[in-house]
Amino acid sequence: MIEKISYLGLPNCYRLSNGNVELVVSTDVGPRVLRYAFAASDNIFGEVPQLRTPTSLGDWKPWAGHRLWVAPEEMPRSYAPDNSAIGFEIIDEYRITLRQPKDLAGFAKEMTVELARNGSQVRVHHRIVNETGAPVCIAPWAITITRGGGVTIIPQEPFRSHDECLVPARSLVLWYFTDLTDPRIVLGRKYIQLWTDASRPEPQKVGAANQQGWSIYYHPGLETVFAKQVEYDFAARYPDFGANTETYSAGDYMEVETLGPLKLLEPGAAVLHEERWQLFQGVKFGISEGEIDAALTPLLPRLDAAGRS
Repeated sequence: MIEKISYLGLPNCYRLSNGNVELVVSTDVGPRVLRYAFAASDNIFGEVPQLRTPTSLGDWKPWAGHRLWVAPEEMPRSYAPDNSAIGFEIIDEYRITLRQPKDLAGFAKEMTVELARNGSQVRVHHRIVNETGAPVCIAPWAITITRGGGVTIIPQEPFRSHDECLVPARSLVLWYFTDLTDPRIVLGRKYIQLWTDASRPEPQKVGAANQQGWSIYYHPGLETVFAKQVEYDFAARYPDFGANTETYSAGDYMEVETLGPLKLLEPGAAVLHEERWQLFQGVKFGISEGEIDAALTPLLPRLDAAGRS
């Protein structure tokens, strides 16, 4: 079902629900998915309506939850404000399309959110149109702010011994401000972890060429896993030294990000990017790889099944 509601002080939002999970999208700003949660449960997405970033194009506000940006990251292009009302189309009781007209950087953005009729699965179809009037090389960048107090996990590639394989497995991408001695970052044999820590406001970020196609955010207090899946194109060129999965944290703030391949877009051309989401309840693990592995191993076949559906 779909109904119009007010959320985060925004009066023109729409709630999609299948009885198991619910989504809230905004038509006052965005496009944004503000909420993703089990029915009557806390939001796994972060809500930060008080934050703002000044730019030469005006104040950009993260608001909450999921958004669509243009990569590679540039100021002010990526931060073009999206604080105005947008167009929308209710397709049916489980699908809605959100359309932002050309922003001040020259891009039109569209997001179609599709909730499964049962379970927790969501498909988010992203589309960016080049309306700058000139060719540009960009990638779609799908960014989700998650509720503070948890950890983003990116899988390592399956281990192969030196005797078995001598070629590199993947790129691990670091920023100038990345500090690998920071305890929030845990590099393990099977997983890369980035934790939130309210006492550490300095930003941290890591990225990877994630051929496994999945990443998760786990919130211990909610005992909930938010999983993202994307297709990895082995023939494509990705931004940020080949990263298609990234995660950023500063204090209690966390983002889980995926990127599509770089494309040279002529004026009027569009680039597409799809994410698949799932939620899992009643999950418990700590920081050790053994605990993570024991908790995630039963979930991975369900991610594979969702990817094939």
